Amino acid sequence: MSDYRIEQDSMGELEVPASALYGAQTQRAVNNFPVSGQPMPTAFIHAIARIKLAAARVNRDLGLLDPPRAEAIVAAAEQVIAGHHDSQFPIDIFQTGSGTSSNMNVNEVIAHLATREGQDVGANDHVNMGQSSNDVVPTAIHLSAALAVQSRLRPALVHLRQTIDARAVELDGVVKTGRTHLMDAMPLRLGQELGGWSSQIGQAIERLDSAMVRLCRLAQGGTAVGTGINAHPEFAERMARDLSDQTGLALTPNDSFFASLGSQDAAVELSGQLKGLACVVMKIANDLRWMNSGPLAGLGEIELEALQPGSSIMPGKVNPVIPESAAQAAAQVIGLDAAVTVAGQSGNFQLNVMLPLIAHNLHTSLGLMSNTAWLLADRAIATFKVREANLAEPLSRNPILVTALNSVIGYNAAAAIAKKAYQAGRPIIDVAQEQTGLSREELERLLDPAALTRGGIPQ
Repeated sequence: MSDYRIEQDSMGELEVPASALYGAQTQRAVNNFPVSGQPMPTAFIHAIARIKLAAARVNRDLGLLDPPRAEAIVAAAEQVIAGHHDSQFPIDIFQTGSGTSSNMNVNEVIAHLATREGQDVGANDHVNMGQSSNDVVPTAIHLSAALAVQSRLRPALVHLRQTIDARAVELDGVVKTGRTHLMDAMPLRLGQELGGWSSQIGQAIERLDSAMVRLCRLAQGGTAVGTGINAHPEFAERMARDLSDQTGLALTPNDSFFASLGSQDAAVELSGQLKGLACVVMKIANDLRWMNSGPLAGLGEIELEALQPGSSIMPGKVNPVIPESAAQAAAQVIGLDAAVTVAGQSGNFQLNVMLPLIAHNLHTSLGLMSNTAWLLADRAIATFKVREANLAEPLSRNPILVTALNSVIGYNAAAAIAKKAYQAGRPIIDVAQEQTGLSREELERLLDPAALTRGGIPQ
């Protein structure tokens, strides 16, 4: 038997691998775009299949598609959504800017599967009925990204925040030296420091929730240029309802299909929120690295879980590998957002022409941040140990504690005490007792690091 079969499209005949479920248009794209070797994200392909499933049911209910064909398309689309044929979607990310090749790839696979079950199903006439690549692909970007936020990223961030909050409560009695400009500053509780991280994650979740409002507005129904040509007047509303039923998302048609096809503003917004989240992750990761530094010549405030040897030449060395991984993932997301920004402004008249890049970068960033959130929570924050002796010693000698005396003896007198204590390497309380008329008891009260973490004016 031949390894190839002959398939035909509007441009003529073409050899296609005999085992392939796709047809000529997919093969042309495979031949035309040997660029990165990376196919489109699986979640994006599954979202297109969801659109085909919904369209088959909607067109059947509108009397435009006969029930046997519709049911065959639905059954085939369900197989694709379940991941049974993921290897049949080989087209490179860097393809035609509309994503037409990927839309036709899904159309051809579903048509082939449906026809194999005894129905004469055409990729264009039946699977793509009432649709255009120009509204399917933007809809698939929104749909797949919204599903990833809902099912992957948001749960990961909630888990990360809950983990941080649990450690913050556990460690709220531990007082440490604060740092601004990487220099000693007023004390704070470790629970307060972690509380800052928790608030950052919480606000990142809020921003993602806000972006989801725009992400759940769909292009489907706009067809070729936004006018809805070849789609039933009720198609858009019915499609949004069916896709909502499939996914549990609150999906609606966008108020302007021209905006949906000509721009990718919601995708750019989501990418920007992912960049903002990456900045949060980078800050937490770097704080952990600094706090863990040492263990002898660094800060040595905490001890991260030892996960693997840290050096091929220095025995016993252990590195903060999870925070380092998190920082690299965050850097990648920041870079991917720059490409999405460029792609987002590439809407020429009635169509954006960098849609596959946007889809790929969004899903890469969503995956990186989801996985990183789980790792930071479970392999770094939940498991680090506090080295309390290393916190107590510098805290007792911190000359910046003299700030608490500003309201009692004035800034200049306090500064002189701090300078003398630092130069002599003596505890601030000893120097303050010598330089002021305040009693030891009163100074202990005024300079109590734990009391100073509660803020306000020392009395």
